[in-house]
Amino acid sequence: MGLVRSFFSGIYNLIVGLTVTGKHLGRHAITLQYPKERWPMPERSRGVVVLLSDQESGKLNCTACMLCMRACPSAAIMIEREKNENKRWEPTKFVIDNTICCFCGQCEEACNFDAIKLAGKYEFSVFDQGELHYNMEYLGELGKDVPYTPRRKKAKKKPPAKPAPKKEDEKKPPETKSEQMKEEKKADKPEGVEAKKEDEKKQDTPVKEDKPAQPENDKTEQDQKSDQADKDKKDSGN
Repeated sequence: MGLVRSFFSGIYNLIVGLTVTGKHLGRHAITLQYPKERWPMPERSRGVVVLLSDQESGKLNCTACMLCMRACPSAAIMIEREKNENKRWEPTKFVIDNTICCFCGQCEEACNFDAIKLAGKYEFSVFDQGELHYNMEYLGELGKDVPYTPRRKKAKKKPPAKPAPKKEDEKKPPETKSEQMKEEKKADKPEGVEAKKEDEKKQDTPVKEDKPAQPENDKTEQDQKSDQADKDKKDSGN
């Protein structure tokens, strides 16, 4: 029973494998015939470190500014320099130790003169570790056929100087100064004192009571007589 089960499971796996192979049979090949064929590496791939040279004169772009050596976190770069006839620094020794290089790209980022670059070359395996210490001549040979676009960093612009702050007293006219002094005096006085003074003034002034108008029915007889006399005088005058 076990032999029969293993026989049919083998046939099933064979059919599955042939099905997968048949799906990719009509498509293009994925593998390459290395070393006759090689994949084109992307521009930003980090392979071996090379030194770039001027495309016209062929001289190395390195000015021995030492920025790449200081930026290297693993201390894989060693540079020695001296001044030439024009009193400019030139590298006399430039060595990269690929046994400790971590291919982080900090040297390329720190360089302001397009002198160093991590190229897409990845074939540098050797049998002796001593051969992984690349000198300046070999680094220049590796970088001769490496294309690059000049990208010298622009100098940072200084921020414009801020204008000196003007005094507020000079801006205001003389009239506004007096008003400001009054407001400051008012602000110095407590509000409660002025409120008390106004209450005291109100208490000292007598309150006038409005007399109610007397109705005509409540008038006395003398008032009625005087009103009648006034009417008669008016009628006689007319």
